[in-house]
Amino acid sequence: MARTEKETEGLSLLGNQGVKYPSDYSADILETFVNKHPDNDYFVKFNCPEFTSLCPITGQPDFATIYISYVPETLMVESKSLKLYLFSFRNHGDFHEDCVNIIMKDLIKLMDPKYIEVWGKFTPRGGISIDPYCNYGKPGTKWEQVAFNRLTNHDLYPEKVDNR
Repeated sequence: MARTEKETEGLSLLGNQGVKYPSDYSADILETFVNKHPDNDYFVKFNCPEFTSLCPITGQPDFATIYISYVPETLMVESKSLKLYLFSFRNHGDFHEDCVNIIMKDLIKLMDPKYIEVWGKFTPRGGISIDPYCNYGKPGTKWEQVAFNRLTNHDLYPEKVDNR
């Protein structure tokens, strides 16, 4: 099915073979498109297994899988722009907890979703792994309570960690 010009308006990265990868963190690369099903509540989940950032103290690389799940309202994030945005953390120095919160806040500012959560599963350095989780539900909606419930119960059944 061919996309209409209205549906692709504002998208400059998707299908562009000349895209330059960012060398520094930038939320400006993120792009959106219109949610065609705003009357449905549904999750969109991104699994990003090749996330890298730098330790702000040692400069050593940190590796993670970042999981982003959100319930869109009017706008949705375009996946190639999200890939480039996540790539922009490659030379960015921040702690694991900061990275997931920055990602979530940038996506809230971009899309104004009903609900969003970001979970980082970082590989160990120094014998310990860190898995920060953050979420947000739009204030004054049922999603605010969903966010509280998911936050307080997000890791009741942690997975067996045998691959890190």
